[in-house]
Amino acid sequence: MSHRIECYFDCSSPWTWLAFEYLQQRTRDLDVTIEWKPILVGGIFNTVNPSVYQSRETPVPLKAAYMRKDLQDWARHVGVTIHFPPPVFPVNSVKAMRGAWLAVEAGCLVPYAREVFRRYWTELADISQDEVLAPIAEGVGFTREAFFAGIARQDIKDRLRLATEECVARGGFGSPTLFLDGEDMYFGNDRIDLMLARLAR
Repeated sequence: MSHRIECYFDCSSPWTWLAFEYLQQRTRDLDVTIEWKPILVGGIFNTVNPSVYQSRETPVPLKAAYMRKDLQDWARHVGVTIHFPPPVFPVNSVKAMRGAWLAVEAGCLVPYAREVFRRYWTELADISQDEVLAPIAEGVGFTREAFFAGIARQDIKDRLRLATEECVARGGFGSPTLFLDGEDMYFGNDRIDLMLARLAR
């Protein structure tokens, strides 16, 4: 039986990069279709999860130290390099995530998003800047002109906004939010194995 996983994601989250790679690794030999749904996680935080901003302003030192260790443990496990925090954090990812919808349309979402993640989290580039996004877009087949014209299209802007609203409406409160076969929601890279255990049953 074929299964479907929907993944709402924003490249501005390191945990989302872990989920992006780990989900593909763990489903490589399974009869699973992944549907990528780019969102703006800041829009979700503003709507239903403002506590994220409070925890950034007044972090718990012991919890923050463990989070950094946990992030590096997961990065080694998945096989990526993450430097946290980047010089620009949080970052305005709106152009990058509009570009992700353009990449969905063009059939190159995975290589596009992987490079956005890598440039931000490994190379520490500011993915809000046109000069960072342009070579990423060109690397997956867009011309610079087509890419920036594309992310300025109203339908692309609407797809990003509507996906963000849809995630919230379905109970999501952050990135990555995943749904197995339309109804069963999971949040975070560390819940993928639980989702796949459910699938196996």
